[in-house]
Amino acid sequence: MAVIGQPPADYDKVHSVVEAAVRAALAAARPGVAACAVDSAARKVIEDAGYGEYFVHRTGHGMGLEGHEPPYISESSRVILQPGMVFSIEPGIYLTGRFGVRLEEVVILQEDGPEVLSKLTRDAFRL
Repeated sequence: MAVIGQPPADYDKVHSVVEAAVRAALAAARPGVAACAVDSAARKVIEDAGYGEYFVHRTGHGMGLEGHEPPYISESSRVILQPGMVFSIEPGIYLTGRFGVRLEEVVILQEDGPEVLSKLTRDAFRL
């Protein structure tokens, strides 16, 4: 995320909620877990913070030969996650007419959990 100038008063709060949702999804992503449980972990954080209606897409999707492919990390996906799967975790909050925050990681699922491929921070870059 990049912020140019002074962000809206509630930007930092929304950013921290989305960051907490990413962390919750990463913690939930384990071999043998249904993809919907990863979505649920992220979604619960956002709903508990009062922004549920502003999270309007799935938490993530597989990556391979196509940009968007199974496993879909969504409320309805019953796919059981397996080591070697590569997928995104990208929850977001979008406040219509104001601003949106989406934080994304791409992971390879290992035996002991997700390996995050990026070494970049999810903190906002401020100009």
